[in-house]
Amino acid sequence: MITRLIDRDFANMRLDRFLRKAFPEESLSVFFAVIRKKKVRVNGVIGKANQMLSEGDVVCIYENFKSVDSSDEKQGSGLEASSTKSKVQDSGNTWGVSKTGYAKSKSTWGKDASSAEKQARWGARELDIVIQTEDYVIVNKPSGLASQPGSGTRPGESLVEYLWEWGKSEGLDFKPTIAHRLDQETSGMLIAALHGDTLRDFTRMIREHEVEKFYFALVKGNLKKEKGTIDESLTRTDAAKGSKMKVGETGKDAQKAITHYRVKQHYEGYDLVKIKLETGRMHQIRAHFASIGHPLLGDTRYGDFALNREAKKTLGLHRLFLHSCRLEFVWQGERKVFDCPLPKELQSVINQLKPIKIER
Repeated sequence: MITRLIDRDFANMRLDRFLRKAFPEESLSVFFAVIRKKKVRVNGVIGKANQMLSEGDVVCIYENFKSVDSSDEKQGSGLEASSTKSKVQDSGNTWGVSKTGYAKSKSTWGKDASSAEKQARWGARELDIVIQTEDYVIVNKPSGLASQPGSGTRPGESLVEYLWEWGKSEGLDFKPTIAHRLDQETSGMLIAALHGDTLRDFTRMIREHEVEKFYFALVKGNLKKEKGTIDESLTRTDAAKGSKMKVGETGKDAQKAITHYRVKQHYEGYDLVKIKLETGRMHQIRAHFASIGHPLLGDTRYGDFALNREAKKTLGLHRLFLHSCRLEFVWQGERKVFDCPLPKELQSVINQLKPIKIER
């Protein structure tokens, strides 16, 4: 049995959050299991994940954690909260419990690999987890990896299938399920639910535009305005070479699509723009910017193919320059903000461009 006394530093904290901070070396599945199996008691009463702790509470865990020394276990209730506090401080913010999270470019899955090896395998069986909570995980998806299984994707080689395997290794009862998608060529953050009710909540939030999604894109040429909105409907067309979206049609199949943008930096021949989606249609960003004469660099479906060949040769760009860089939403009454910087291959392109200032 492991015993912890709650002092002022851990008062008014949820039980599940306290466990994460007190035992940062344990996996999330361990905490799920001990709570679900009623092996955690607070003042002798079976503990619940969301209950709030008070100063002076005694938390007893009827399970041996690998990260806890056997001598600590033998001390039982004699182990003071100060010992727990020192472990938390040494561990740092391992569980990402603050409002803001950042992609760490550090895999939480599989054996260690060098940066070059990870890039070469584009994350195969290597998940870059921005944050992992009891309800959801946010994953930094690399370009080239399909969000989910489908035609043209080999079995077992999609983000969803990697998440299923990860969930199994974590001992989760629910298959992690993504709440939205990114094009295969697009990199960046995706939310995956770890429970059915969480999936329903995020699905509703996305449908009602309560999840704010931001992207970085490099577009051809210099835009006439520093910021603007593209409000043009999109209509899906299917062909043997793949589906595309037509812009500006008004038929019964037309879908409302709104894209907001702001220029982050002008370069010679290009603009780096930060984009906020009001709607989330297939290929929305790519189709919208192509429609105004500023296609995304590296876009093999809507782009300038000659420019793409030149960028590949001179800048070393071998992918679509589109990256999901920020997610914002309110979860359980608290605003969450998660940032994910440009991956190395895109930052390398930016580093080769010449910034310019345009007088308006």
